[in-house]
Amino acid sequence: MFYQLMKHVLLGPLLRLLFRPRIEGLAHVPEEGAAIIAGNHLSFSDHFLMPVVLDRRITFLAKQEYFTGPGLRGRLTAAFFRAVGQIPVDRSGKGAGQAAIREGLGVLGRGELLGIYPEGTRSHDGRLYKGKVGVAVMALTAGVPVVPCAMVGTFEIQPPGKVVPRIRRVAIRFGEPLDFSRHAASAGEKAVVRAVTDEIMYEILRLSGQEYVDEYAAVVKAAEAEKAATGEGRTAREFPTGERRGRIRARRNHRTRQGPWT
Repeated sequence: MFYQLMKHVLLGPLLRLLFRPRIEGLAHVPEEGAAIIAGNHLSFSDHFLMPVVLDRRITFLAKQEYFTGPGLRGRLTAAFFRAVGQIPVDRSGKGAGQAAIREGLGVLGRGELLGIYPEGTRSHDGRLYKGKVGVAVMALTAGVPVVPCAMVGTFEIQPPGKVVPRIRRVAIRFGEPLDFSRHAASAGEKAVVRAVTDEIMYEILRLSGQEYVDEYAAVVKAAEAEKAATGEGRTAREFPTGERRGRIRARRNHRTRQGPWT
């Protein structure tokens, strides 16, 4: 009830008015049945702008920190995320990944839309980072399609650390659903889930046009924070613009030629 009130009456109309989202490929989102919407994650605003343009309700796996923040702002944020049905996930500890997968499979088991950011965290510099394999595990286990999604312009309106977003137009692009049912029998193989994740990330890259970095965002953030503390430069393994698509495409195509994603 509160979700629909926020989307159609309170928050949704305001966001559409302010940011005038340009929507592309919305017809690719299934009208019914379980599916995963896998997107890049550039801004805190992503949590609000993507659901606003969807006809169906979507549930995100949200980091637990959104539910445990201090002060009035923290309590308001937690209340909002609970009210709209978002699920807190503890990202610390050895069982964090499995807990997120269990929660996600529960959403899909109810025939609903699940929103997930495969990078695992917001991009701190606007680039697209290596995806974690949880999205592939859920897609293969539940046997559901994955719709790639690209948020374009949200980093510019609200990069990490900026509380009040700038008012400017953004774009939200949805790609064709990806069907991985051909790999259902190999869902437990590491090479398969890695290859499926890479295919999803390639499609997000194709839609977003971002620069790709073949490292986990959290690892790069930690390394850069450490280097900043010691006064040294950045250490991320970057791909030049001309290579970023080719490397991930070549890896995907190589596995395809070698057989069942070996």
